[in-house]
Amino acid sequence: MTKIRAAITGIGAAIPEYILTNDELSRMVDTTDEWIMQRIGIKERRILKGEGKGASDLGADAVKQLFHKTGLKPEEVQLLICATLTPDHPLPATANIISDKAGIKNAWSFDVSAACSGFIYALEIAAKFVESGEYKKVVVVTAEKMSAITNYSDRTTCPLFGDAATAVLLEPTIEKVGVIDHILRSDGAGRQYLHIKAGGSVKPASHESVDNMEHFVYQEGQTVFKHAVSRMSDVAVEIMERNNLKSDDISWLVPHQANMRIIEATGRRMNLPSEKVMVNIQKYGNTTASTIPLCLCEWEKQLKKGDNLVLVAFGGGFTWGAIFLKWAYNS
Repeated sequence: MTKIRAAITGIGAAIPEYILTNDELSRMVDTTDEWIMQRIGIKERRILKGEGKGASDLGADAVKQLFHKTGLKPEEVQLLICATLTPDHPLPATANIISDKAGIKNAWSFDVSAACSGFIYALEIAAKFVESGEYKKVVVVTAEKMSAITNYSDRTTCPLFGDAATAVLLEPTIEKVGVIDHILRSDGAGRQYLHIKAGGSVKPASHESVDNMEHFVYQEGQTVFKHAVSRMSDVAVEIMERNNLKSDDISWLVPHQANMRIIEATGRRMNLPSEKVMVNIQKYGNTTASTIPLCLCEWEKQLKKGDNLVLVAFGGGFTWGAIFLKWAYNS
């Protein structure tokens, strides 16, 4: 029986216009461009400005760009999955709002919350729907307005995050391209090191929680760094070994863009030269679920059909994983 695989056949992105530089941050908190570049590798990040603007606005713009680039029509979409850490509202799902804003009427949609691993989690979920044979047009969106949950008086976290959205189209193929293999993991014991304390059912919003600034991202940087280095590196090597991939077989490593030192450590473990590692952290910062597909969008014209890509991420939860993907088209 011929195996159906899910292939990425198009990609779009939406990036806010406003650029928040390290120099501007240094006037807000006690930090410097030199310190941020040495510790993290981020030069600037994009911030969504405008009253009433949320993650869905970026997500809908990314979907519309995907429509423009691929010729896909809104009525053809059967399913839309949105990976987001920063939903517009607790209810309804941001995926529902994006579908409405993008004119998608014939699909069902839902959100996935896996922090920085959101794209690879959502991609694998979407791939299973396509591989079932029932779904022909599935859109995976990442939509993040991290500026909404960033404390700009905290020098340890405010340099990290930026806003961005992406959208990819998944379609079935019987060629040997698309999503080939995946390893996805989680460990809830890591929640104490990276979390948002208030705003959920355990600690609903209150005057006290707002006054104590408990609705912003909190992390213990060194602990998260150590876990990210080991788990991203380990899972990347594991997926190589499972698929008999040598370093020479890999066209590109597409790592989550959280910290330049984590990216470099993962590349070294895989024995890859730096020119095979996609890096744009210096321009966009950590856009959580959007970092990996934002790299794919930026490198799209360099990608060739049949290229072997390893996508790898680590995020709050803890969540982490890797996907072995064969690129499905030439731009």
